Amino acid sequence: MEKRIHIKNGRIIDPSRGIDGVGDLVIENGRIAEVVVGKSGNSRKLAAAADTNEIVDAHGMLVVPGLVDMHTHLREPGFEFKETIKTGTMAGIRGGFTSLCPMPNTNPVNDNPTVAAFVIKKAMAEGHCSVFPIGAITKGQQGQELAEMGLMNEIGCVAFSDDGRPVMNSLVMRRALEYSKAFSFPLIAHCEDLGLSDDGVMNEGSLSTYFGLKGIPAEAEEVMVARDIMLARLTGGRIHIAHVSTRGSVELVRRAKIEGIKVTAETCPHYFSITERAVEGFNTNAKVNPPLRTDDDVLAIKEGLKDGTIDVIATDHAPHHIDEKMLEFDRAPSGISGLETALALSLRLVGEGVLTIDQMLKKMTINPSKILGIDRGTLNIKAVADVLVMDTEREFIVRPDEFESKGKNTPFAGWTLKGQPVVVISKGRVYDFSGKAGK
Repeated sequence: MEKRIHIKNGRIIDPSRGIDGVGDLVIENGRIAEVVVGKSGNSRKLAAAADTNEIVDAHGMLVVPGLVDMHTHLREPGFEFKETIKTGTMAGIRGGFTSLCPMPNTNPVNDNPTVAAFVIKKAMAEGHCSVFPIGAITKGQQGQELAEMGLMNEIGCVAFSDDGRPVMNSLVMRRALEYSKAFSFPLIAHCEDLGLSDDGVMNEGSLSTYFGLKGIPAEAEEVMVARDIMLARLTGGRIHIAHVSTRGSVELVRRAKIEGIKVTAETCPHYFSITERAVEGFNTNAKVNPPLRTDDDVLAIKEGLKDGTIDVIATDHAPHHIDEKMLEFDRAPSGISGLETALALSLRLVGEGVLTIDQMLKKMTINPSKILGIDRGTLNIKAVADVLVMDTEREFIVRPDEFESKGKNTPFAGWTLKGQPVVVISKGRVYDFSGKAGK
């Protein structure tokens, strides 16, 4: 028997198709069967949904493609005390994400087909949403010898990155870009000159001096952004700059795009929502890499999002055990548990007039899907029915102890935010949060 779901009366926005209007959406057996916007399609809507198994009344809410996070950490295998594929994908669902791309810094590192196959099979068995793994560029993320990227791509890895560690050897990075061209997958660059960052723990400036903490200059990021852009120009390969945090990096990407170099870029909600001042009190939940920057950098990030220089909003979801974050600031690990706050923080950009809702959704749905070459982020007919129904006006207080993620490490605890998933449809399952929304 066919399983049919009818979502009715919602404002349907699909940036991939230029759709924005009140209407109905019908899902049959996990695929989009019909999208009808406007009054002219009423009879067809009702006919298509005559034998519906489930009806979702989305009146007053947005119906959009499920969000795609191209930069996340699920920690499994090896660090299950921080997060598992099961808990991380449930956190994704709670945040409106139906596709997650976990980075390879697991134990063992996802640098070979065996580990990649494990992640994929585990996600198929226990994942609440789709998982598209990202493999390591080099063996063990050591930056010396290329990993088996071709074989891993055949297994299902959609991109490659030495996440958390830059490929410091420029020749190795050049060869990786040349190799990637044969398979048409992007390399995702963690841009950090380790010599310049020199074990720093926060943004270098007057505040780092005041707090007595070792600083990381903006140039530690920008030098490597410039290098990787130049290598992309040299090789013709595709480079994606991860977690852009500085004005200089935004300008480098902007110029590269004007030049026609194959470069895309992402930033994360914490880089446009808070600044280095969040470190006050030695708050380890505000320790990230690259570090939180200045007001001027936040302004530049917003400008880059607005003019299209920055293509993607990703979470860089990095869950840690509470005991790790309770260490001294310089010993605590970097990272924010971001899956369950990213949507609401991004909606603030819409409220501020930085982005339209369509532009914001592009950066969280179809843009990352296109960069990775995956068939997600769209409500196209016959597409996988990953759907998010959200209430953009519903307020909630960020309470980390209520996170689905094992990681409770967030600098946004206690914030009142607006915008929550009400219903998420992923992998044929309907997750109804209407009873939890607004908690």
